[in-house]
Amino acid sequence: IVFDGITLVISPLISLMQDQVRQLIELDIPAVVLNSSLSTDEYQQNIDSIRQGQSKLLFLAPETALQGNILSLLQSVDVACVAIDEAHCISEWGHEFRPEYRQLDQLLSCFPNAVTVALTATATPRVREDIKRQLNIEENSEYIASFDRPNLYLEVRPKESAYSQTKHYIEKHAKQSGIVYCQSRSAVDELSAKLKQDGFSVLPYHAGLNSQKRALNQEKFVRDDVDIIVATIAFGMGINKPDVRYVVHYDLPKNIESYYQQIGRAGRDGQDADCLLLFGYGDTGKIRFFIDQMNNEQEKRLATMHLNQMLALAETEECRRVPLLQYFGEPEVQESCVKCDNCL
Repeated sequence: IVFDGITLVISPLISLMQDQVRQLIELDIPAVVLNSSLSTDEYQQNIDSIRQGQSKLLFLAPETALQGNILSLLQSVDVACVAIDEAHCISEWGHEFRPEYRQLDQLLSCFPNAVTVALTATATPRVREDIKRQLNIEENSEYIASFDRPNLYLEVRPKESAYSQTKHYIEKHAKQSGIVYCQSRSAVDELSAKLKQDGFSVLPYHAGLNSQKRALNQEKFVRDDVDIIVATIAFGMGINKPDVRYVVHYDLPKNIESYYQQIGRAGRDGQDADCLLLFGYGDTGKIRFFIDQMNNEQEKRLATMHLNQMLALAETEECRRVPLLQYFGEPEVQESCVKCDNCL
């Protein structure tokens, strides 16, 4: 907003862009998006508003930003800033690597006078080095806030009878907003159907549902028309809901980044929120089976390393925050947090 020209926001998900554009418009900030979800008329209106200098922020996926017609449109206006959101997608050391993100240096080279900013909530030291190298960001231009979320209570329980444990946990959080993460689509469908049968206000979310159904279910959750979303990891990167009071991991996440990003959807309003991981060695076997199916040896090694770090966090007897924050390169961690099962 402080720049005279337009700011490009590079973002990986359509739902995330739409959510943020809607919020900006409510705040009277002229923002537009260019993606496949728009009708031909809407698309043209947004292009006109960019040409006429009426928009301050333009949200684009990396693939869209690199299209010839979009580049020539952008070169006809004053691009003041390029903001790259979810910047961990740039790094193959990250947990959500997107090859298109690797090509963003081509975009930046078209706008040498624009300021570049890259943002992420989940970057290990190695991923941060990669982001800086890829985007030519100087060493002294790195700013790190603490990775600690002191309002989140972290707990790991042995997975004994997963459904009744989850049901009991949800009952303790009656009428509150919560997310339950499962590893597979079939587990999502099965669990959401069971919970619905038992009278809970719940909807499923996974990549197997069509985009309209996914958008509708997300919308209902954001607007409090439904209390619980049972989802695969496909859900949540695009969610901007401040009052999620709990997150349950029904299955073991594949890596600490996924775990951290998913629990990070709880308590964004700063109020207390609870995070429960049900930990069973059967889940470890499933993940190892998927790793064995990988063809690339480098990917295999990386996935095994990530899994072992996740297991160390689940099995630790010290404060949960110690391995979690050290993973993200934060050495100064208190020995006791009084906000995890081990400390209590």
